[in-house]
Amino acid sequence: MRKIKILIADDHPMFLGQLKEFVEKLDWGGGEVIGAVEDGRALVEATRTLQPDLILTDISMPGLNGFEAARQIQKIDPLCKIIFLSMHLNTTYASEAFRAGGSGYLVKSSAATELQEAIATVLGGLPYLTPILKHQGSVFSGKSHDKAPPEGS
Repeated sequence: MRKIKILIADDHPMFLGQLKEFVEKLDWGGGEVIGAVEDGRALVEATRTLQPDLILTDISMPGLNGFEAARQIQKIDPLCKIIFLSMHLNTTYASEAFRAGGSGYLVKSSAATELQEAIATVLGGLPYLTPILKHQGSVFSGKSHDKAPPEGS
């Protein structure tokens, strides 16, 4: 069985390094971090060259935000799973993440075990939404994560 190729993107080097280290230490044996980048344009380019199975990305990054990068990535590889890791604790950002092609959304203040759960859920073919947002209302309108984003987003 081949390992899941994971690409990580965040514009904060310390967080990026810690996330990479955490993912590499996950006790599931099924994945390897194949790259880590600090902006949206680099994320799109790394997706082209490295062909990851899973991307963990921030939303707010220089050059190209995570939403727009995800839209471009979905055109390059529609099977690639994208989990957004964000500081934004609201359903507006989560909804936009799914419309942009995301498979999962969790906040950076989540427990490390939640990231492992999100990865397992998304790789299992289901969308993942951090439980802390579930009480705020649905971020899914039908299959919103499969639809085109609204104009001007």
